[in-house]
Amino acid sequence: MLKSPSTRTVAMDAIGQSEAFLDFQEKLSRVARINRPVLLLGERGTGKGMAATRLHYLSLRWQEPLVALNCAALAPALIESELFGHEMGAFTGAARQRKGRFEAADGGTLFLDEIGMIPLETQEKILNVVEYGKFERVGGSAAIEVDVRIVGATNADLPALTRQGRFKRDLLDRLSFEVLFLPPLRERHGDIPLMADYFARRMAYELGWKAAHKFSDEVLSQLEKHPWEGNVRELKNVVERAVYRSRQPLVTRVDLDPFLSPYAPHHSPADHIDSEHGNALEYQEKAAAKILPLKAAVRNLEISMLKDALHSARHNQKRAAEIMGLTYDQFRGLKRKYEKEI
Repeated sequence: MLKSPSTRTVAMDAIGQSEAFLDFQEKLSRVARINRPVLLLGERGTGKGMAATRLHYLSLRWQEPLVALNCAALAPALIESELFGHEMGAFTGAARQRKGRFEAADGGTLFLDEIGMIPLETQEKILNVVEYGKFERVGGSAAIEVDVRIVGATNADLPALTRQGRFKRDLLDRLSFEVLFLPPLRERHGDIPLMADYFARRMAYELGWKAAHKFSDEVLSQLEKHPWEGNVRELKNVVERAVYRSRQPLVTRVDLDPFLSPYAPHHSPADHIDSEHGNALEYQEKAAAKILPLKAAVRNLEISMLKDALHSARHNQKRAAEIMGLTYDQFRGLKRKYEKEI
């Protein structure tokens, strides 16, 4: 009978033998015991959450709390309250005092997933925690001290966000003591058969079967050639779907795209519209009304780019010119052209 993996074991599982995988795990293990912030960068589905869990349990803080927050799952206005908590009456609906994630993670690790989604104002407060270990709850004035290790994760280009003025350079510098890039599945040569077998065993146990299914050589070859845009998460879905659908202990067929079917409804290009637009003709009419003459569109684009470049460069015109890929004289000429609009 297949054995059930424990919650702790599942959280710590890391399957692979490829050079890219082993190199990442070695780097993660080395930095885990150093009490500094870490950034985990990688494509969607590469396992950033699992890597953060391993980082915590391999650290000296492993007996303390591991607290996570998915910053993309909250409205920007709510993130500050989630992180720092609030006092009673701090805003409409704040009927009682509430502790935030930083307090909950005191002594342990705070995992901030999709860290690039945090508003600038909240980033400033996080920077204060990183530098001084203190913060105030929303609506409060008392300084609260915490000892928290921050692990951030994202698939966004954080240096690009800093250049666009959407992520604080100071905070990025403080969080990037170590930056670990999770390898995408397509670069983990030889790992797919191991992972497929592992996911098949877990699925078999969940279904109450006495033994796990195996995959034919043709199926394994098909899995290894697939580009896996969804990485490990996508592979897990494909394997589990194939196992539960198979009536034989040897899996000889997998469906890489569950939306492919001869019975799928046919859609013409005009049907691909948001429901708010109504029928296709109405959508086309509205879209046409939004199209600007070329000169007006170019003007709007140049003004927008000027504003963004100046903001990112903190109004240093030479730096703004570099951001836009222009000479200083070209930039000055463009700026004079739209002086009243910027």
